[in-house]
Amino acid sequence: MIVPAGLSSSAAVAVALVVVSSLHLAVAAGQQPSFRGRDIAGSGGPCALAVAPLGYPCEEHQVTTADGYILSLQRIPRGHGGAGARGGQPVLLQHGVLVDGMSWLLASPEESLPFILADRGFDVWIANNRGTRWSRRHVSLDPSSRLYWNWSWDDLVVNDLPAMVDFVYGQTGQKPHYVGHSMGTLVALAAFSEGRVVDQLKSAALLTPVAYLAHITTPIGILLAKAFVGEIISDFLGVAEFNPLAPPVTNLIRAFCRRPGMNCYDLVGSITGKNYCLNSSAADVFLKYEPQPTSTKTMVHFAQTVRDGVLTKYDYVVPERNIASYGQAEPPVYEMSSIPASFPLFLTYGGRDSLADPADVRLLLDDLRGHDRDKLTVQYLDQFAHLDFVIGVCARDYVYKDMIAFFDRFN
Repeated sequence: MIVPAGLSSSAAVAVALVVVSSLHLAVAAGQQPSFRGRDIAGSGGPCALAVAPLGYPCEEHQVTTADGYILSLQRIPRGHGGAGARGGQPVLLQHGVLVDGMSWLLASPEESLPFILADRGFDVWIANNRGTRWSRRHVSLDPSSRLYWNWSWDDLVVNDLPAMVDFVYGQTGQKPHYVGHSMGTLVALAAFSEGRVVDQLKSAALLTPVAYLAHITTPIGILLAKAFVGEIISDFLGVAEFNPLAPPVTNLIRAFCRRPGMNCYDLVGSITGKNYCLNSSAADVFLKYEPQPTSTKTMVHFAQTVRDGVLTKYDYVVPERNIASYGQAEPPVYEMSSIPASFPLFLTYGGRDSLADPADVRLLLDDLRGHDRDKLTVQYLDQFAHLDFVIGVCARDYVYKDMIAFFDRFN
């Protein structure tokens, strides 16, 4: 399918933002975006790379989904130096698109959410989506095959999230809290709307919640969006894996960075909004480990979400294919108003966020107007943008403190 010529600028931008969202942190480090691959093979998993050297206990785990993907999870069961009793309240952290679980571990222990939670007595579990560095295995498929990449974020809703939640419960004997950022909130909201995992979780904290994408404002992405159309890459060029470091993407970025008026040194502000307290040293660390691949089908699904103005399952475009998959000609809608009203939710969003735009978050809140008042906590931070919630130096005081207080209400 080719995107219609009348695609709105906001829809065009949304296509572009998923192309460059993982490259923008180069700017925070004051560097030209680098497109060379990074070879960290043999250097161990996240535990060895980012947790154990800081004196925290860490365990590597794997879980296999119903459709055969083998996912990596890291567990920080106690605080610094192993202090604190094992068996604390578990919490599962889910990252966004084009990154992996390392995105939670980039700042210092005083600023990174997993370490803050562990030092507060939580049993922390960090998820890694299928297709990322430590979750590239499958029981029968090889990542070099197109079949391995034949999935969209619908499959994270149906398979990955339930598998990880069930695994954490099986290992701990307790229902975990859930924390998602960006796409990690989208997958959770879609799952909750279908009644998935709500009975297996104690609560969910959604940082920069994404359910609607109609008001995204990322000017630098408009030209990129007109050039990059996921459907074309997927269907006509045979690309099933979307790798931000691969030549089709890096060449595209280079070409547009050479255009007059294109400021590739300010991708942070142009893509995420002007962040309030971004940790530039964490951005330096980011360049060693990110970005990560995803499926081209997931990128197409994001574009469809904006273009259609509603959150649906993946649209195969051809009615017969939708009927074969869903039993109807149009893809089913994820109804946010169907999220159980008694399920505890903590939502936090920023006034400067160009991805989870405040106007789009307000659409979500309107869907949740029937939610039990004592089970819904909403935090609005006027100066915050998209990355402040994960690697902002002030996120501990402005976000995590209130989030932990919310968790404590339901422990």
